[in-house]
Amino acid sequence: MDTAATDLVFRTATDADVDELVALIESAYRGDSSRAGWTTEADILEGQRTDPEGVRAVIKAADSRLITVEQDGRVVACCQLAHRGDHAYFGMFAVSPAVQGAGLGRTVMAEAERQAREDWGVGEMRMTVISVREDLIAWYERRGYRRTGRMTPFPYGDERFGIPRRDDLQFELLVKALAVPPA
Repeated sequence: MDTAATDLVFRTATDADVDELVALIESAYRGDSSRAGWTTEADILEGQRTDPEGVRAVIKAADSRLITVEQDGRVVACCQLAHRGDHAYFGMFAVSPAVQGAGLGRTVMAEAERQAREDWGVGEMRMTVISVREDLIAWYERRGYRRTGRMTPFPYGDERFGIPRRDDLQFELLVKALAVPPA
């Protein structure tokens, strides 16, 4: 896949996208299909990563958007972008395992950062990542994010977020300063 190609379409998700987005997110993180890419969480979590209600809630949330990326008429990536005062939150990031490793993730992240800067004028992007995902955290660090050491508990017992296969899961806050364009 040539992610530099101009055939990528970035748009805000609608209710009509919910089922396709749930399938994309699940395929990138859970189950055997996720093992085709490198972002799998299948070794640390079983069960679902999200559900239609969770995706619909992100689509409907105020000051939030679910950026959907299409190529050749099919959804190949997505991410949540939420305006939270002086910063934006980046989440629900998924790239189809069939096209991982070709630079699409970098392209999606750059677009999300651009939208946060230009549309909301925020100076920082934040995200949370499961702290044992060292490979994924290293990927974010190569894109300018830094670990803060600030942890929040994993929601053990809430199967909407998956069924943990280990007892040491927690989320770490990662941050990146964004250069805000002059007013």
